[in-house]
Formats: sequence, structure tokens, C-alpha cells
Amino acid sequence: MRAPDAYPTVSGVAAAARVLALRHPDLCRMRLAGESRAGRPLWLLSVGHGRRRILAVAGPHPDEQAGGATALWLAEQAVRDRRRLAEADVTWDFLLCLDPDGTVLNENGPAGERPPAVHYRHTFRPHAAEQPEWAGSLRSPREELPETFALLAIIDELKPVLQFSLHGTDVGGSWVQLTGDVPGLAEPFGKYAAELDIPVQTGTFDALFWQSAGPGVFVLPPRGEQERFGTEPESADGSTWSRPHRHGGLTVLVEVPMWATRRVADPAPHPDPAQAVVALGARLRKDGAAAATSLERALPLLERARLTGSPVLRGVEQAVGAFSGLAGEFEGLATRSPVPLTMAHIAALDIAARRIPLRAAGMLLRLLDEARLDEDPHSEPARLRSRLERRIDAGARDLVASTDARWVPIPDQIELQARTCLAAADLVL
Repeated sequence: MRAPDAYPTVSGVAAAARVLALRHPDLCRMRLAGESRAGRPLWLLSVGHGRRRILAVAGPHPDEQAGGATALWLAEQAVRDRRRLAEADVTWDFLLCLDPDGTVLNENGPAGERPPAVHYRHTFRPHAAEQPEWAGSLRSPREELPETFALLAIIDELKPVLQFSLHGTDVGGSWVQLTGDVPGLAEPFGKYAAELDIPVQTGTFDALFWQSAGPGVFVLPPRGEQERFGTEPESADGSTWSRPHRHGGLTVLVEVPMWATRRVADPAPHPDPAQAVVALGARLRKDGAAAATSLERALPLLERARLTGSPVLRGVEQAVGAFSGLAGEFEGLATRSPVPLTMAHIAALDIAARRIPLRAAGMLLRLLDEARLDEDPHSEPARLRSRLERRIDAGARDLVASTDARWVPIPDQIELQARTCLAAADLVL
């Protein structure tokens, strides 16, 4: 099964799912599971009639676009393998996009392979409190996002034995995060990654505090133990990842890269990790100061354009506000790292330290585009736009060049994510 070499749109995924349901009405059904903050539909596609439910959630982060196509890949596979589906007494359920509002904002960029600078030029990463998976750990129940509420309701209704959260990363490798152990998953995951020539990421920024269950597979620490950097306010325990535990299930997050680098797969000990993380912290402070200056210059312009209430601006503000604290966290790893830092860990931290400023610059540039301000090349908006464009061009070029990263064909991203899901399902069931 081969996917097209482009990310499908939110509406395109829904249309393809609807066609699948119309072609196989005996096996497939599609229903509205809720609405987004902007009133966009949250569609749930179900395949099968088994009592055991597997839920796959696409689009949890809007700038990670492979998940919708992966959901369709898995749905089509379930239809083709209907006898096995019935014998296993399983129904696959697919929430086709958890954050359609944010994902649509990412659709103004190229749908297929793109230069790295173009990717960051069109990216949107919401504030953590506006990301449906994380929001529950940052908001009171009365302030729950409608998308979060819809997903929690689906989980409580279906009581899935497995929830898959379909994620992606811009530069790095592929890895899996588990809220409960799935013994044996590392072997098929590693095999599929090798077949598709996608590095297995053995050191990650996201799972630095998680327990290793094999190369590229990480298990959530027990409740009460540190799971993230202290400057990151969100927590897995309060997120939608933990909800299946109420019903005896667990969540599997599968990450696949757009650009792959083998540096995140190198398990060799780093020769001087203390010096490396201190240098990364210093660069974060420098880039953070530049981002803060750009934001300060942009705010009066955005106020004139009445864009100060934009979710894109809130995403920029969170990123800019995180630089100093995150730099301190990086520097703290020099003396109190939770694990011995390998070449892979330092490479992953380096990528994160470069990625966050690029996201902030890209989103700020998007806001200036939307403001449609004075185009005089000598005006303040034009000078600020030019500075941000140069920063994105140079930063994205350096990120890819310094890591020797290469573009991963979208069909390979989708196939690895889907086959890893199937492997986990086989092991759990």
C-alpha cells in the first residue's frame, strides 16, 4: 500500500474516509464526534464490529502532518484484512484530525517535499494550553477545549485497549513513547525503520526522562517521577494520553521525521557532554534574546493590524518566553542529567535548540504577512520582515547541514508509522 508523496489536507482526509465508508458500508461508518473551537467537524471513522477497540488519533500537533494519511493507510488495511479483524474481535476507530483549526493553518505551505526554510516559514505551533492533547494538564475541567472534551468522551465511550497518537518531528529520527510497556515492540519497530532507511532515534529531547525499553522505545516514568523539563508546564499524567488507563488501556505515540539524520541514532558516549550542553544553553539565550527583540518590535505593528488576539501570536509568545528557562535546563544537564548523555542525546538537544527559534521566527513572519503593513523597503515592517527571513533562511540551512539530514519521502513516513501501530496492536492483542 503506497501513499501519495504529499500530506493530505484536513478536508481531503475526511473526504477519503467518507468514500471508504460509502464503499464498505457493511464494515465502515463515519460520525461527527464534536466540533473545534472554530466550528470545524471532528470526524470519527470506525472500521469493524469487534468488541475490542483501538483508537488512532491524527493531527494532535498541527505542524506534524503525516498522521491523517497514516489513519487512512490503517483504515484501508483493516478493510482489506477484514477476516483477521473479525477473528481478533477488534474495531479500529480513527479520529481523523484532533486539531483541524491549527492543521488548516499549516496547509498554506507546500503539501510535499519542501526546502527546510519554507517549512518553518509556514509552520504553526500553538501555545501548549491550546494543544488538545496537553490542554487538560494546564486547564481546569470547566475550561476544557472542545477538542479535548470530544477526545475524552470518545475514550470513555469506546474504552480502547490501545490509543495511538500519530506524531511527527521536523528533523531527527523515529521513536515511540508508551504510557505503559509493550514488551517486544523495539524489535519490529527497528526492523521496519531499517527497511525504510529511517534512523531509530535513541536519544530524544521529548523523552529524555522516560525509561528505555529498547532502541527508540521509551516508557513513561511512574507517577511522581520527573517526565519533562521543569520549564515545560504540561504533563502526560493530565493529558489525553493517560485517559485510556481508566479503562485498562494505554497510549502509544509514534513519531516519524520529515528530515532524517543518523546523528540521533548514535549510542556512543559523548566525549564532553557538559561542555556541549552549556554551549547549547548559551546559543538558546542568544537566539532567545534576538527573538524577544523581534517580538517587541512587531507588537506595535500587530496592534495596529488588530492581530494581538491571534493564536499564532500566543504561540510566538510562549516560545519566546521559554528560551531563558530552557537554556538553564540545558545547562543544568552538565551536572545532573537523568541519563548518561550520548552522541544521540546531544544531537537531539542541538536540534531542539535550533528548532524553537525557527518556529518563533516563522510564526512571527506569518503574522507580519497577515498584517499587510507598509511595503516600503525602508519601513519598519519591511526591515523586520527582512531580518526574520534572513534568520529563517540561515537557521534552517544550518540545521539541515549540521545534521546531514535528508528528506524522508512522505510514503515512507506514513508506512513506518502505520506498520509500527500494527506491530504494537499485535503485541497487545
